[in-house]
Amino acid sequence: MSGVASNLAKKRALAAGFGTNANAVRYLNQDFASLRAQCRSAGSLFCDPTFPAAPEALGFNELGRSSYKVRGVTWKRPTELVSNPEFILGGATRTDICQGALGDCWLLAAIASLTLNEYVMARVVPQDQGFGDDYAGIFHFQFWQFGEWVDVVIDDRLPAKDGELLFVHSAEGREFWSALLEKAYAKVNGCYEALSGGSTTEGFEDFTGGIAENYDLRKPPSNLFAIIKRALDAGALLGCSIDITSAADSEAVTRQKLVKGHAYSLTGAVEVNYRGRQEKLVRMRNPWGQMEWTGSWSDGSSEWDHVQGDCPHANSEDGEFWMSYSDFLRHYSRVELCTLTPDTIEDDSVKHWSVSKFDGTWRRGSTAGGCRNNPYTFWMNPQFVIKLEEEDDDPDDGEDGCSFVVGLIQKNRRKLRKQGEDMHTIGFAIYELPRQFQGKRDVHLDKNFFQTHAQTARSETFINLREVCSRFKLPPGEYLIVPSTFEPNLNGDFCIRVFSEKQTDTQPCDDPVSADLEDETVSDSEVDEGFRGLFCKLAGDDMHISAVELQTILNKIVSKRSDIKTDGFSMETCRVMVNLMDNSTDGKLGLGEFATLWKKVQRYLSIYKKNDSDNSGTMSTPEMRVAFRDAGFTLNNTIYQLLVARYSDPNMTIDFDNFVGCLMKLEMMFRVFNQLDKQGSGSIELNFQQWINFAMI
Repeated sequence: MSGVASNLAKKRALAAGFGTNANAVRYLNQDFASLRAQCRSAGSLFCDPTFPAAPEALGFNELGRSSYKVRGVTWKRPTELVSNPEFILGGATRTDICQGALGDCWLLAAIASLTLNEYVMARVVPQDQGFGDDYAGIFHFQFWQFGEWVDVVIDDRLPAKDGELLFVHSAEGREFWSALLEKAYAKVNGCYEALSGGSTTEGFEDFTGGIAENYDLRKPPSNLFAIIKRALDAGALLGCSIDITSAADSEAVTRQKLVKGHAYSLTGAVEVNYRGRQEKLVRMRNPWGQMEWTGSWSDGSSEWDHVQGDCPHANSEDGEFWMSYSDFLRHYSRVELCTLTPDTIEDDSVKHWSVSKFDGTWRRGSTAGGCRNNPYTFWMNPQFVIKLEEEDDDPDDGEDGCSFVVGLIQKNRRKLRKQGEDMHTIGFAIYELPRQFQGKRDVHLDKNFFQTHAQTARSETFINLREVCSRFKLPPGEYLIVPSTFEPNLNGDFCIRVFSEKQTDTQPCDDPVSADLEDETVSDSEVDEGFRGLFCKLAGDDMHISAVELQTILNKIVSKRSDIKTDGFSMETCRVMVNLMDNSTDGKLGLGEFATLWKKVQRYLSIYKKNDSDNSGTMSTPEMRVAFRDAGFTLNNTIYQLLVARYSDPNMTIDFDNFVGCLMKLEMMFRVFNQLDKQGSGSIELNFQQWINFAMI
């Protein structure tokens, strides 16, 4: 299927409801239920042809085929490793997740968080599988991937060495859900080695579809306690940890029984009346189910005896404990906060945030403008408008405004590690829209706007992580968000999400697709004698000009010009010209038709020279978009990307013959569509015969 057709099919599937957790997209079109049924009917165990038990599934460098680290690795099913394997034994717990010979502790910390929320866990790890009567060597898991949920099928052949699992394993040894989950996630990302190195927030998001923020407790925002409290009210997942300074620190226990390098959950935040003043408290949970804080406000401490009014104190040894917010800031290093989407939250009492999400692409020469350091191309980046109308309820920092979080995710970069690529450095800028642009979504703001307006806010930094995420509070109004790579002309796909406390309107901001087509028709009778004599010399005995003759004529003319660069008009371009002008459908141009074509070429030449700002004889792709407007066409990012890819040279310039050919093709497409759309409805219906006739013009 062509790229255009594939994208259209995907958009229609999403519109029909595919991609939700309840109706996940089948990854690589594999259906778990039917594949399992086939295996059971055949009496065989499933072997996944799309992720085979082979060296390529392990990695490409440190875990590549020739690496010493993979010597002796074999692929074993759980039934070959233990006599009575279990999928989940006694509920999923943190002790089911022990790291192996892979640097994916970030992923394991996120998996550990899964075990603390049964509903979220059940979305990722479907319960319709195991090693019982339905066992057929096949399992499946569901992950959020850049805006849609995918159902990933795997076989249960796991990499092992010396009879033990090479990667994630359970402490008990008989439980395999975590190892199989890791394999499914490796499949989505290309191989196991692609999982090495990352942020827990990445796993948070892929297991929930939420948006994750990271706060450094060495320099916390002044209103962090209120942010935490509001996040908990909205059903968010919160984790926190104490940084380690050396390998020896890992899971070292402090004097007051806090564990370094260990993922805790933050489950509560309250203010209590303590000795006549307000004291901020946070509730923590150690996933081990034991080992609790022994300092102030710990279980059984004297502070609880002096609380007036409601007292949240619990006094059981269950791994959950309270501590003062000030002690929390002093002892912990960071907080990771994952705001969930409304569909993830079962409890109707929590305050759901509003969510908007859009996909976009950066393409070299057309929509990859780089950051603001590149004023000549920055405006080419995709643009989005957010409309903030309602201010926050009970502002937590005492200031009025609208709170929202923007997350920019670059897609599928882990998969590209095999090709030697990695994460781009990405970020975004936010601009307040002046009054004249408010309410408009059908305009892509140009270079002049960005040269005369300063940014209102921006992502905290440009960074080479999968996601850049920042929280803002701005006055009501309309704002333009411009996501970009740091350097221009880098290809990439992204999705941008806006989570807001109040309902907001977020929309792409792009030019409409339209054409102002002048009637430039010249009739035979309007042709002057001088041009008529020229035509007679050029046309030959049949008094018509074919595509072959047109090519010869045009190339003789442009070869004499030093102010434009061209390799000459191709036969394809000349055929397009003839097709557009040929009203008699004989494949040739008569006098009036040739005169009309000549008039167009002269106009296009004038536009071309006007937009060749450096007089190089060629036009750069940013100049090309402006030139299209001068020629009467407004085009959106998607079409502009296609035209740049098909008509520009490798150095991102377009010469005169390709410029003319592109405009001629555009005009023909618009004229044919308008002729078929007699009612002006914006859509046409073709049968197969009509489609072939149209496509072959």
